[in-house]
Order: sequence, then C-alpha cells, then structure tokens
Amino acid sequence: MTAVRKGQAPAKLERNEFHLVFRRSFMDPAFEEVGSALAAVEEVAWNNYSNSHKAPVTVKAGPGFADPDYDLSVEWKDAHDRLLAAESVQKDPATRSRVLLINGAARNDGTCPGEMSKTYRMTVLAREVLEAQGVEVDVLDLSLLTSDYDRHIHPCKACVSTAMPLCHWPCSCYPNHSLHQTNDWMNEIYEKWVAAHGILIVTPVYWYQTPAVLKLMIDRLVCADGGNPDPTTTHGKKAEQAKALELAGWDYPKHLANRAYGLIVHGDVAGIEGTRRGLSDWLDWMGLIDAGSMARLDRYIGYFESYAESHDVMDRDLNFQEEVRNVARALGMAVGEARAGQLSAPNRALRSPRPK
Repeated sequence: MTAVRKGQAPAKLERNEFHLVFRRSFMDPAFEEVGSALAAVEEVAWNNYSNSHKAPVTVKAGPGFADPDYDLSVEWKDAHDRLLAAESVQKDPATRSRVLLINGAARNDGTCPGEMSKTYRMTVLAREVLEAQGVEVDVLDLSLLTSDYDRHIHPCKACVSTAMPLCHWPCSCYPNHSLHQTNDWMNEIYEKWVAAHGILIVTPVYWYQTPAVLKLMIDRLVCADGGNPDPTTTHGKKAEQAKALELAGWDYPKHLANRAYGLIVHGDVAGIEGTRRGLSDWLDWMGLIDAGSMARLDRYIGYFESYAESHDVMDRDLNFQEEVRNVARALGMAVGEARAGQLSAPNRALRSPRPK
C-alpha cells in the first residue's frame, strides 16, 4: 500500500486568532448595536471550527450505496438525488433539447465596472438563435460571482491527486461548515450540466487565460471525469481507502460524456487561440463532442483599440455577430443529430489503454 504523505497543513487557529479573523466580516459600525449577539454567534462558530463540524446534518446513505449505514451530508445526498433525476430527464427522448449557455466573463453592470460585458451580449445572440431552433436554453452567468451576495464557487481541493475515488461525484468537499466554506454554487451548476444535451461556453481572455470565475467552475468539474458517485466506499475522505480502490482498478467514469459543445472565445490583444484550444482539449478529454469547426470560434474585437470603445466596435462588426450566431446554429444542429444517434463520433467505441 502506498503511503499517505502528511505534514503540509498548518495548525488550527488559536482562539484569539480566530476572533480576529471572524470579526473581519463585521467591521461596519452598524454591527456594534448587536455586539453581544455577534459574540454569541462567534462562540458557536469557534466550537464548530475547533471540533471540525464539516457536515453537521447527516442522513443514512440507504439502499444503493456500498455502506447503507454511513452518515452522508444531507446537502450532498440532496445534490446526488437531483443529479440522478436530471440525468433521467436528459436521457428521455421525449424531452426538448436543452443547451447550457455559459457566460464566462466576470464583468457585469451590477458591480464595479458599471457596464455589461461583451460576452453577455454574445450569449444573448446565441440564445436567440438556439431558441429559434426550438432548443430550451439555460443561461449560466458566472459574473454573478462578482455581484451577488455571498455567492461562491469554492476552489477545488485536488482530492483526485490523492486518488481518483476520493474525488466524489458530485463534489463532497463543500459545504464545509466548520471553515465557513458555504453557499457554494456548484451543486446547482452540476445539475445544469447533467440536464443539458449541449454546452456552449462564451468567454473573454484575461491575461492569456480563462477568467477566474470560469476556471473555478472548470476545476470543480474534475469530479465529472472519473469521479466516485459513492462516498461510502471511501467513508468520506479516507485517503487510504481511496488509494486502495484506485490501485485495485478504477474505471474513471465520464459522467458528462457524449454531450455536444461549442466555444466562443474573444479578446482584444492576445491569447484567444491558446484559450480556445485549452477549452477544446478539456471538453474533448471529458468525452464531449465538438459541433464542428464553425462551432469553435476565436476572434479579436477592436484589436489594440481602446477599451472604452469596445462595445461600439462590436456593434459595427456584423460579420463577428453572424459568426457568433453560426456557433449557436452549429451546436443546435449537433444536439439534434446526437439525440437522433446521427452525430459522428468515430472514436466512441475505442477504449484508451491509459484511462485517467
């Protein structure tokens, strides 16, 4: 058995350090009027932290799990059940085709920039086309992470690098109530991905990369590619048990495979091709099927022109707007072909000699 390596994590905060960190969220003088109540809440939070109350409310796993008597987080169990329900609807040939349209920009006019993003405008163009094709569209606007109260996509903790079965589908790392890592958006986002027949990601380039709001979601989708749908097999986060499972042979299930996808990547100076290629490689790896060359778009808007006029430049670039529409058209057609069993995926029957 390979050893589990230890020694990186720091010690827990002492009580006074915890007090200082806790109070940083309540610097507004308005909280002084409820100081005694806040102190009581702090004491409860300290006890939860010091006693590691990650999942304070649990339920027995029940039938269908390797260990039916294991206590699962009620929040994880609810997410698990909703994914099963969404998958059942998604596979029903009688349901309408559904596309998840993802706005990957962090900017919107409800926060500091004071102006909507061009990416959002592109999602509107794509949505109009898809709906005209009779496709049901679910818009996921990741800019809400910057404008909504206490909305989060917490970062991936890389459980998969300890052992694939330790990475649960859906992710069981959050919420962690003892660390105040709550209000995580991903359970809702997982359900949106599972319910979709096609995925369309629209994103700008930030410093040669995808925006942080999009990358947070991408990292947390690692559990969709090989993740363990039964946390009772590892009894939560037992690294030794997960390593033993993987070494005994793991099949790396691809939970989102065979959905069609399209991409729209835009920038103003550099990085569009590398960003689009990275996104394509990621989606290909997860087993999604690209909707053809016209569904993978990378373009500059206002190349080396002023940021202040970028929306005006997009207004004038009618060819670019039509290319955006073509991505949506291609994806809509690909979804229809995929559901009819007509979308070509020549390597579908091949099995990788090195799955991971």
